[in-house]
Amino acid sequence: MHAPVEKTFDVIVIGAGPGGEGASMEATKQGKRVGVVERMPQIGGACTHLGTIPSKSLRAAIYRLMDVNSAPVFRRLGVNLDVSFRDLRRSAQAVIDQQVGMRRSFYDRNDVEVLCGDASFLDANRVNVEHQDGSITIAHAHHFVIATGSRPYRPPEIDFSHPRVFDSDTILDLPETPKTMTIYGAGVIGCEYASMFRNLQVKLNLVNTRAKMLEFLDDEICDALAYHMRDTGVRMRNSETFEKLETFDDHVVMHLKSGKQLKSDILLWANGRTGNTEGLGLANVGVHANHRGQLEVNEHLQTSQPHIYAVGDVIGVPALASAAYIQGRFAARHLGEGDSQQFRIQDIPTGIYTSPEISSVGKTERELTDECVPYEVGHSMFKNLARAQIMGRPVGMLKLLFHRETLEILGVHCFGVNATEIIHIGQAIMAQPGTANSLLYFINTAFNYPTMAEAYRVAALNGYNRVK
Repeated sequence: MHAPVEKTFDVIVIGAGPGGEGASMEATKQGKRVGVVERMPQIGGACTHLGTIPSKSLRAAIYRLMDVNSAPVFRRLGVNLDVSFRDLRRSAQAVIDQQVGMRRSFYDRNDVEVLCGDASFLDANRVNVEHQDGSITIAHAHHFVIATGSRPYRPPEIDFSHPRVFDSDTILDLPETPKTMTIYGAGVIGCEYASMFRNLQVKLNLVNTRAKMLEFLDDEICDALAYHMRDTGVRMRNSETFEKLETFDDHVVMHLKSGKQLKSDILLWANGRTGNTEGLGLANVGVHANHRGQLEVNEHLQTSQPHIYAVGDVIGVPALASAAYIQGRFAARHLGEGDSQQFRIQDIPTGIYTSPEISSVGKTERELTDECVPYEVGHSMFKNLARAQIMGRPVGMLKLLFHRETLEILGVHCFGVNATEIIHIGQAIMAQPGTANSLLYFINTAFNYPTMAEAYRVAALNGYNRVK
């Protein structure tokens, strides 16, 4: 056994996903010597290898398949493609490889040393890194950023080793497209996979433990998604609770406390996530995770130890790759005693890749009502937009919430094709100084025609007519 190798850095980042990348790159810009510890063989974290990139690549492949099979010209020719789930999933690997190569170049160009192995705190300024070959590196630093992410929550009573039981990590290795499926959990992940598998014509039960799905969204957007999912054939079961699961060679049966029994080919458990904090030796530095494995942080993303920061999914909501990246940059700027306040870490847009997409930024109607803010609403229905008609994507809308008196945009909510792109127009306007009368920007600005962006002009005029 070789003696441990000792290395010294200014900052050590634990995790090389979006949060770790943001922290690492920003810390180097602050003139810090940065070391990154990553336990996976390649950088990118769960975002690149298990979550965002592979699932969105799968979604895109399914959409392309749908476009071919639904196009009138191909239907007239009798063309109907039947592609296996495994082949659809395989299309994501090229994207993953490109992402890994690009992100690896970021670390190389910025002279950030990546240590592959498992990190564990020895004391306030040292971490032990155990490499796959058993060798040890002891890394010293003045500051640390924990960006270890999260993983699907696995209740002990569920046998996840059974070949018909999956979580959001293992579902990507599904060998074939099932005929029937039960998804337990109607959060972001559950709803995204429900949309994908229903587009593959899978008969689907979506079990929601709450009265409404995605309750953090604007009520009208929630209702629109629920209506559309039911319209496409998703069997939604709200306010239900799991009791037990029976597994068989060729199917599973989920028992709900209401007495319902849901028989299907497979189960996807998508109810909750757990922060990756076990094995980090946090007790050695006086930092403690909550019952979900998540770390509490202050407004500067510092844990109970001011020199140890935490970012991304390991601190909980909003648990988005985009949020993790900007949080990482914020933490690195703050520990470098720079101006971290320029980062807008509180104004993170939601991006939900259901079918169609959902995205929002700012206040919901429920929040404005509770705060007694006098607001009005402007709508643009996608079915009336030429571009949506041309694309054959008429389902959806853009919704603007604005102050009745100042005409300030207070919230933007979008449901439909390209929603996650469209939202950034509203986000940019809301972020400008002096946002009074910002509604008028959309009324008085020329938009390319036909585009989805002109939905802003339509929605602004629709709302303005309610107050003038």
